[in-house]
Amino acid sequence: MLSRLMSGSSRSLEQQCVCTVRLLDDSEYTCSVQKDAKGQQLFDFLCHHLNLLEKDYFGIRYVDPEKQRHWLEFTKGIAKQMRARPPYVMCFRVKFYPPDPAALKEEITRYLVFLQVKRDLYHGRLLCKTSDAALLAAYILQAEIGDYDPGKHPEGYSSKFQFLPKHSEKLERRIAEIHRNELSGLNPAASELCFLRKAQTLETYGVDPHPCKDVSGNSAFLAFTPFGFIVLQGNKRVHFIKWSDATKMKFEGKTFHLYMREKEEKRLVLTYLAPNPEACKHLWKCGVEYQSFYKLENSNQVRTVSSSNLFFKGSRFRYSGRVAKEVMESSAKIKREPPEIHRMGMVPSRSCPSISHGLRLSSVPRTRRRAVHISIMEGLEALRDSAHSTPIRSSDHLDVLSLHASQETVISDEAYTPSCSILPTPVSEPNLELTVGQQVNGTSCSPQNDESDVASTPVSDAEIPPPALPGPDGASPVESEPEQANKFLQSVFRLLAVTFFLLLVLLLLLVILAESELELAFLRDIRLTPEFQQFHYQYFCPLRRWISCKLHPFLRLIDS
Repeated sequence: MLSRLMSGSSRSLEQQCVCTVRLLDDSEYTCSVQKDAKGQQLFDFLCHHLNLLEKDYFGIRYVDPEKQRHWLEFTKGIAKQMRARPPYVMCFRVKFYPPDPAALKEEITRYLVFLQVKRDLYHGRLLCKTSDAALLAAYILQAEIGDYDPGKHPEGYSSKFQFLPKHSEKLERRIAEIHRNELSGLNPAASELCFLRKAQTLETYGVDPHPCKDVSGNSAFLAFTPFGFIVLQGNKRVHFIKWSDATKMKFEGKTFHLYMREKEEKRLVLTYLAPNPEACKHLWKCGVEYQSFYKLENSNQVRTVSSSNLFFKGSRFRYSGRVAKEVMESSAKIKREPPEIHRMGMVPSRSCPSISHGLRLSSVPRTRRRAVHISIMEGLEALRDSAHSTPIRSSDHLDVLSLHASQETVISDEAYTPSCSILPTPVSEPNLELTVGQQVNGTSCSPQNDESDVASTPVSDAEIPPPALPGPDGASPVESEPEQANKFLQSVFRLLAVTFFLLLVLLLLLVILAESELELAFLRDIRLTPEFQQFHYQYFCPLRRWISCKLHPFLRLIDS
């Protein structure tokens, strides 16, 4: 009896897998789920742990063994998506940024969005002019350390913290001045709301950049926002397409196409090249989900979309979930006591010490992990002193939001790129590899101590995939070449099957025309044409007689 119980418990453990999810405050949530559990189950566990009801804005992100980022699909099994062996490591992040954070019903939701946008600012995704950067940093300071107190906050206290990728002494003095003179009396919730209201006015609010290249080989970043699709190239925004104007998205291999509506029913196609097919597929899926969430009136309008043409099945994808309008309507019906929020304070940064200011403290926590080499592509430089350019096409063809020249002050004169940790797809070009010895905030980081938390750029927002374990035969769990060969063979067989089906249909129509006695008008008209009569008597009838002669012996055998 005891042995049966022990064997039953061991089988139960074998059927479970451990999932560790890094939350926005850098804490970790670990749970066990069944191996056949779907992503929705893990997401529900997380939302229950966080006491979160407005959960449609959030998602779970992971990185496969090939260092390709993905959003966990809630309708599919977790184990089938991870492409690695447990334990699984994932991150809880904002997937769909609320267009108006102030309209969120609950403070807990706003706090989580605040943590995400604060990460975006710290990692260089949220680009802004210097005055806006100082105000945003001051709001963070007020939310996390409270009112200015001369006894607790000596001269230069703001220089101990890092809110942005680049700091200058002038910027630090301005942050302290705003915090000291303008924000006194704001509680954490009010400071966070002011921060979000300011952040939502910036062009790159909600941007998750995907590195690509245009058809000329120039580096670019493609990104989806709550308001539309944008293309950032160099230090300029070259395109902004509202969701209502984007008619179709598809990909073929590494090539991504965006079709958009223009005046007089004309269509313009934007074409970009992703680093690899997996990155292009991820870009396409993100675009489909974003457009469905922000554009549609209700989830009943969601349709399955395909990336291919008639002969090749390609990738088929359907967004599963509610759309933005449904989420807002559901949020308005929430009636409960506001949940308690455990806010985190400033924590020490593991970044390299600054020469002028010593060890900085970072408002954004750092995940404990060893320093890593991460590839990064050039592009999305600091929006230094130039306005976002008008699109390549004229403004009457595209609805483009442009910035005035007065908004073009930037934080640094150096190239300003988003941290490598935010790139959805690492770029494998060796000449673009970012080394650990690169400078951070003007100070060179030494690549000593691989197990330390020192890295060349902030990597707290990066999801590091678990090591790929070899299979029982020593083979790698991910074999791209056999998979590509299988996909090619499947495409060939599919083409042959479609061709055979079409020939069969044509043969059936021919037999109906030549042998049937149906007196339909269009059949009679075809039969009376000279071309059909010539074909019937010169080719079809001899072929029929030949087939009849060949089949006659077999028919006699069957009859006997």
